[in-house]
Amino acid sequence: MNTPHFQNRFIQVCAVVLALLTSTLVLADNYPTKAIKVIVPFAPGSATDQIGRAFAVKISESLGQPVVVENRPGANGMIGADVVAKAPADGYTLLFGTNSTNAALKSLVKNLPYNQDTAFTPIGYFGSVPLIVAINNEVSAKTLGSFIALAKADPEKMTFAYASTSQRVSSEMLASAAGIKMTGVSYKSGPNAMTDLIGGQVNMFTADIAVMLPQIQAGKVRGLAVTSLKRSPAIPELPTVNEALGIKNYELIAFFAAFGPAGMPKDIVLKLNKAINEAAKSKDLVDRFVSMGFETQPGSPEMLDKKIKLETIKWAKAIKDAGMEAE
Repeated sequence: MNTPHFQNRFIQVCAVVLALLTSTLVLADNYPTKAIKVIVPFAPGSATDQIGRAFAVKISESLGQPVVVENRPGANGMIGADVVAKAPADGYTLLFGTNSTNAALKSLVKNLPYNQDTAFTPIGYFGSVPLIVAINNEVSAKTLGSFIALAKADPEKMTFAYASTSQRVSSEMLASAAGIKMTGVSYKSGPNAMTDLIGGQVNMFTADIAVMLPQIQAGKVRGLAVTSLKRSPAIPELPTVNEALGIKNYELIAFFAAFGPAGMPKDIVLKLNKAINEAAKSKDLVDRFVSMGFETQPGSPEMLDKKIKLETIKWAKAIKDAGMEAE
C-alpha cells in the first residue's frame, strides 16, 4: 500500500543510502588524510624491507602523507599478512607482500588464519628478483655440480638455511631436481640465516640478490648459481641452476606487491596503484635496485589479481614437485 508513512519511510531509506554512498566517495576523493601504515612481513634488511621502504618513500611523495613501514616478521610472512587481512579496509593499513604471503602459503600451511584467495585486495605490483644459491666458504665445492656431488656422497649431512617460503622452496626444489637429501634449518629472518651461513653453522643458503650479493662480493660466502632462467646482470659470472646442473625448467623468482584488506574502495585502490606505478617508473628507484637484479613491472590491480592466481598455481606445483607437504 502506497501510504504517506510508507513514502516517508522509503525517502528516509533512500537518504541514508545516498548519504553512505556520498560519504564513501568523499573519503575516497580526499584520501589520504593521515599517515598510511604498511606492514612488511619480513625482517629489517631483507629484500622485501629494502624494496618496500624505497616504494614507501615514493608513495608518500605522490600522496602527500607519511607512509610508515612496520616490520612484522615470522612464519614465512604469515604473521604480518594476518594483521592486514584483519585490518579495516580503509586504505590506511597495507601489506607489502611477496610470493610467500600471497601465493605459496596456501600450499604450505594447513590452517592459515585467513583465506589467502579472498582476504586481500590486489593494489599494485612492484617487481621481481632472482635468488642466489650460495655456500659457506669452508665447503670444498667450487661449483654447484661439485656441491651436489658432496651431498650425494654423504646423504643428509648437508644443511640449508631458510627464512621465507621462496628460500625454502628453492632449496627443496634444487634437492629434488638433483636427487639429493639436505636438512633444512628454519630462521626467523634472512639476516640471521646469513650470519650462520658465514659462520659455518649451515652449509647452503638460497636468498634474494639484495641479501646475498654483498656477502659474495665481500668474499664471505661463495655464490654458485642464480635461480632464474637467464643469468642476472647483477652477477653475470654465475650460471643459472639449469646451466650448472644440465637440467631444464628450474626457475624460482621472488616477487613483491602491495595489497590491502578485502573490500577496499575502488577509488582508493586506483590512487594507490597510480602512486606505485609512478614509483616503479622512477629512475632513481630503478637505478638503486638494478644491482640486485630487481626488475620493476608497473600494471593495473586487475593485472596483479591475475598474476596472483597464476602464481598460486605455479607455487603449488613447485611445492608438490619438491615433495613438500602442508604443515
